[in-house]
Amino acid sequence: MIMILLTAGLLWLSLRGLQVGEGENKAEFIWQVWEKADKGFLLLMAGITIASHILRAVRWKMLLVPSGNVVSLSNSFLSLMIGYLVNLAVPRGGEVSRCYNLFKLEKTPVETSFGTVVIERIVDVICLLILILISFLVEWDRLMAFIATLNFSSGNGFSIPPWVIILAIVGIGFLGGLYLLRKNEKLIKILLGFKEGLLSVFRLQNKFLFIFYSVIIWGLYFLMSYCVILAFPETAVLGFGAVMTLFAIGAIAMAAPLPGGAGSYHTLVPLGLVMLYNLAKPDAIAFTFIFHAWQTLILIVAGVVSLIASYLIIRWRTPSQK
Repeated sequence: MIMILLTAGLLWLSLRGLQVGEGENKAEFIWQVWEKADKGFLLLMAGITIASHILRAVRWKMLLVPSGNVVSLSNSFLSLMIGYLVNLAVPRGGEVSRCYNLFKLEKTPVETSFGTVVIERIVDVICLLILILISFLVEWDRLMAFIATLNFSSGNGFSIPPWVIILAIVGIGFLGGLYLLRKNEKLIKILLGFKEGLLSVFRLQNKFLFIFYSVIIWGLYFLMSYCVILAFPETAVLGFGAVMTLFAIGAIAMAAPLPGGAGSYHTLVPLGLVMLYNLAKPDAIAFTFIFHAWQTLILIVAGVVSLIASYLIIRWRTPSQK
């Protein structure tokens, strides 16, 4: 509930900053920006999106092999897309739901597949950090100026150092984990399965191929952003450096624990467009809402189709396969 309220608040603040002329309607302004967009680039972005998810499904399938779980690409893809669909409603809930769906389709232990998901997330964080580093090297002056505009202080003279908060969270989690381990033998079994999935990356037959897939996946993510930026006249002139910078800002915003990154994305990306590239604020906000809505629509359609397909496969499976 807190995350939903926070998302709604951030979306409201973003729309509040959309100042239109007298007699104009904000929804109509956003629609006018949409009408000016090159739909060919948007359709190309949709195709690249699906291609990136197929490649993610291939990479996930590859991670499961060392643990003795050989799954089909189709079931890996269906489960992955259901996970994205759930993430739109429940932040980080998709990680568990896609593992559970794969269990229903392939009988893959949830704790094992979840361990491989954690590996994926670690690799994605590394890729994101590399991307941010490259973005800083390319657009150092602009990004430093952008960071300088962000004010994280409470404003009341009282603050807790971040390392204290992190240390407290880690300490509480560690003590709580020890207590649960002593009281719950079933949890120990789950953690052992989780460890099996977590260590799978070290037993890959072709580690280079795994790294190659990861690089290509993030390259496709970048191309998705590039296609959308090229689709709008206001942003098409910004150039390669701008695309990389905005992609990094958008990736950070999407990593926030909010439904589909909604709110955080609509706050940070327009701010970056305005502060770094002097784009008119109404255009920046309209662009961001359309960009995020288009991404979300693709995930909803693919997720719903995957949900229906998974249901039919499970429903029509012979009794001996269940």
